[in-house]
Amino acid sequence: MSVSTPSGLHPKLLSGVQGAATGWRRIGAQTRFYVTTLVAIPEAVTRYHKELLRLIAQMGLGAGALAVVGGTVAIVGFLTMTTGALVAVQGYNQLSSVGFEALTGFASAFFNVRLIVPGTVSVALSATIGAGATAQLGAMRINEEIDALEVVGIRSVTYLASTRVLAGVIVVIPLYCIAVMMAFLAARTGTVAIYGQGSGVYDHYFNTFLNPTDVIWSFMQSVAITVVIMLVHTYYGFTAKGGPAGVGEAVGRAVRTSMVVAAVEIVMISLAVYGQSGNFNLAG
Repeated sequence: MSVSTPSGLHPKLLSGVQGAATGWRRIGAQTRFYVTTLVAIPEAVTRYHKELLRLIAQMGLGAGALAVVGGTVAIVGFLTMTTGALVAVQGYNQLSSVGFEALTGFASAFFNVRLIVPGTVSVALSATIGAGATAQLGAMRINEEIDALEVVGIRSVTYLASTRVLAGVIVVIPLYCIAVMMAFLAARTGTVAIYGQGSGVYDHYFNTFLNPTDVIWSFMQSVAITVVIMLVHTYYGFTAKGGPAGVGEAVGRAVRTSMVVAAVEIVMISLAVYGQSGNFNLAG
């Protein structure tokens, strides 16, 4: 349908207006999909619980080649182990330059919980569970399997999107626990075993500055990030088009978008939770 425009409107201005309108329509379509997916989660639990259990097992332990290395659990554990070791390396070296290497335990308790673990988990989820969901849904879309589900009376958004969002939230609970433990273990091992700091000194400052409230907020932050990541990836997979190349493009767009949104979400949640004071007192 053609849209009538004033004859004196500049072509570049017209193109800009049409581009802005297209962007707003895309945002509206995404918002409607996200709301529909979240509202349909209770129905997904009651009607499609078998599919939900299958997705939980697939996301946690992996499928095919991913299952050989232990699935998402092993990937998240390895990533957080490396980032935790970096805290030991950078923390000890930087603090020792000013004579405060004893505070390396503080660095582990403070930075791992508040920033490093949620950020690492978001990257791991986006690159594994999220990308897999986009590829699966995109393949179903181009093969007209989603249309076939709707023909036989299955609510496609509930069956495909809502179950994956809920499964991702359930899977992230043990994943977060593993991530935190691996980060703490790697930081302590690197500081005590490699750099030779006394275990008592490290444990004293670590236990002094580790706030249980921060751990709870970090867990809630990871859950919120998982919800956003799964919503973004399911949308791009559900709306993929253009054949196999279009699916690959949808995966790339989904990973890029989810990582950017997750980073912004980490910043906003951190500002909202810790504010100006930061819930931090240097003592001990």
